[in-house]
Amino acid sequence: MSDPAPSEASNEGGALHSIRSRSETDKAADVAFDKLVTAFRSKVKVKDRSYRLKTYKSCFTGEEAVKALLTLDDCQTVDDALTVGNGLMAHGVFEHVLREHALKNGPLFYRFLNDERGAPARGADGARVSWSDFVTDGTSDVVAGLTGSFPGPDLSSVPATSVHVATAVSPLDEHNVALLNNVHPASWVDPTPASNFTYNLLVLGAGAGGLVTAAGAAGVGAKVALVEAHMLGGDCLNVGCVPSKALIRAARAAADIKDAARLKDMGITIKGEVEIDFGATMTRLRRLRAKISENDSASRFSAQLGCDVYLGYGKFTSPNTLVVNGQTLRFAKAVVATGGYPQLLPISGMKELAAGWGSGDASAPVIATNESIWNLTALPQRLLVIGTGVIGMELAQAMQRLGSSVTMFGRSGKVLPKEDQDLAAIVKEQMIADGVQFRLSVTKYVSVSLTGAKDASGFQEMELVITEMGPDGQEVTSRLPADAILVAAGRQPNVTGFDLGLAGVEVDPRKGLKLNDQLQTSNPNIFGVGDVTGKDQFTHSADAQARMVIRNALFFGKAKFSNLLIPWATFTHPEIAHVGLYAADIKAVGKEYVTYEKSFEHNDRAILEGETEGVVRIIVEKGSDRILGATIVGPDAGDLISEITVAMQAGMGLGSLAGVIHPYPTLAESIARAGDLYNKTKLTNSVRLVFRQLLKVHR
Repeated sequence: MSDPAPSEASNEGGALHSIRSRSETDKAADVAFDKLVTAFRSKVKVKDRSYRLKTYKSCFTGEEAVKALLTLDDCQTVDDALTVGNGLMAHGVFEHVLREHALKNGPLFYRFLNDERGAPARGADGARVSWSDFVTDGTSDVVAGLTGSFPGPDLSSVPATSVHVATAVSPLDEHNVALLNNVHPASWVDPTPASNFTYNLLVLGAGAGGLVTAAGAAGVGAKVALVEAHMLGGDCLNVGCVPSKALIRAARAAADIKDAARLKDMGITIKGEVEIDFGATMTRLRRLRAKISENDSASRFSAQLGCDVYLGYGKFTSPNTLVVNGQTLRFAKAVVATGGYPQLLPISGMKELAAGWGSGDASAPVIATNESIWNLTALPQRLLVIGTGVIGMELAQAMQRLGSSVTMFGRSGKVLPKEDQDLAAIVKEQMIADGVQFRLSVTKYVSVSLTGAKDASGFQEMELVITEMGPDGQEVTSRLPADAILVAAGRQPNVTGFDLGLAGVEVDPRKGLKLNDQLQTSNPNIFGVGDVTGKDQFTHSADAQARMVIRNALFFGKAKFSNLLIPWATFTHPEIAHVGLYAADIKAVGKEYVTYEKSFEHNDRAILEGETEGVVRIIVEKGSDRILGATIVGPDAGDLISEITVAMQAGMGLGSLAGVIHPYPTLAESIARAGDLYNKTKLTNSVRLVFRQLLKVHR
C-alpha cells in the first residue's frame, strides 16, 4: 500500500492519538480531537443516497469514510482507519443512518450528527465547557474546614441552571469534575425539535429506571426525549449503590487486616499499627464513581444511544406536553422516573443545622443523608446513625470499620425490620463485634444542637437528646455527643414540582404515583418506573420495571409488575439476601409451608474461609418442592440468592436443585444440600421397606 497523503489535520500524535487521548477535562486533547473531526468532515462527500426505494438525506458511505481517514496522520491501514472511525462514532461525530452498524469498509450509509440531540456547550476557544472552568484558583477560594483544602466551585461564574449541582457535589477535585462532566455538563445545549414534532416516548428523570427506559426505547427505533434536572445516573450511581460499595470494600479490607487472631491462625502476623487514611479511601471512591459514570453520561445517551437529552426542570403542561428550559415537548407516551429523596425527621434543630452541609457548605455541622455523606474527606470520630434499615446498617458498619465510633438508633427494637429477625440478628451480632453500639428503644428524638466545641479535623460537636426505655421499663432522657449524624430513616417518592396534575396523573405524596399492575398512571399514556412508584426501591427493580414499560407503552404489551420476581440484598458483613415470600407472608394468606435450612457451619468452603456464620433458608409449599421464598445470610449471599431466583423463575423445585452439580468446594453447595434435606423427606417408611426388599434381591 502506498504512503497516505499528508494530513490536513496535523495534530500531535496523529488521528489514533487524538481518539485515544480525547478527554473533556483536557482542553488540549479536546482541541486536537476537534481538528481531527474538521479534517475528516472536509474529506467526506455528503449527499442524498437511495437504497430500496428509500432516500437517506445528507449521508456518506463507510467505504468513503475509510478512504478519507486513510489520508490522516498515522492511519496507515484500513484497520487503523476503522479504529479511528469507530472512535469518532463513539464520541458522537457520526452514526449509521439506522443506528444498526459500526463503521464498516463498505456501502453502508452514515451521517454526521451535528450535536442535534444535545451536547456540551463550547467556549470561545472552541473547546467544550468543562466543570474545571468553574473551579476556584488559590487557597483562599478553596473548600476548607473539615474537608481540608480542596477545590470548590466559583458559584458566581457557574451557569444558573447548574448551581444546584455545584453545591451538591464536593470537593470539585479532578474526579468529581470528571463525574459532573459526564452526568451534568456545566453548560449544555438542548436539542431544538420542530414545533410540531412528537416524541414516541418522553422520559422524565434519568436515574436507573429512566436511563434503561430511554436507552431501550431508542434502541428499538423510538424517538426519545430524556429530561433530567440533576445528575444522570440518579441515586444509584451518584449517592447510592456505587459509592456505598466502594466504601464497604475498603471497610472490609480494613476489618480483614485488623482481625489479628484470624490472621495469626493462618500464619500471618502484621507488625505495627494498621493505619487507615480515610481521605484516600474517599478519593478512591470518587475516582471509581467517575469511571463508572461514563456509562451514564449525557454525551453517551445523546451521541451514541440516540436520545434527545435535555438538562433542566421539566413540568407537564397537559396530558401530552411537557415544558423544559422554555421549550414545549410533545409526546405520545411518557414515563415518570423522578426517583425519591431522603427524609429528615422532625427533630427540634435538625432542619436548621442540616441545611448547611446539605447545600455544600463544608464548614457547616455534618448532619448528612445518603445523598451528602459522600462529600466527607475526613473521618468523624463519633458518628450517630438514625435508622436501622439497609442504608443505615451498611454505612454504620463501614464507618465503624474505618475508624469511627458508631451508635445506631431505632424505635422498634429491630434491625433490618423486613428480614426474619433471627437472621437479622446474625448481622447485628457481627456489627456489635465490630464495635457498633445499638440503642433500639428510642421513644422520642427530642433535639439536636451545637455545643460550641470543634475537633482538630474541623467537625463541630453536636448533642443529640433522646428519650428511651430503660432496662427497668422506665423512660429516661439521654444526651449523646456527636461529630456527625447520618439520618437514614426512610425515603419519600419525588412527586412534587412536576405539575403531574396537569397531565392527569394522580399521586399519593407518601406512596408515590398511583399505578395499575401494568405501571400505568391515571393517564393511560403515562407510566411510572423506579423509586417514584414506591415499589421495591432497588436499582435492579427499576431496571426490570423499565423493560416492562417499554413493552407495555410502545408495543401493546400487558406485562404485570406483580409477575416480577425481585430479589434483594443488604451488603453488610455478613450479607443478607432474600427472594420471594417470608414465612410471615405465607402465614398471612393461610398457606401451609415447610422450611429447610443448611448452616454454613457444615459447608467446607465456609470452614476453609473461616466464615461459618450464616444459613441458607428455603421455604417450600407443603406437599411439594415448589419454592415460595428464600433467605441467605452469610458470605456472598447477594450472589448466591440468584441461583434460587433462577430456579423460582423457571419453576424448578427444591428437589431438582439438589440434582444440580455444584463445583466443590463452594458456598453454593449449601443450596444443593438444602435440596437434599427435602429429598430425604420423600424417603418414607414404605419407600424404605421397598428399597430393602430390592437390595435383598441383589445380594
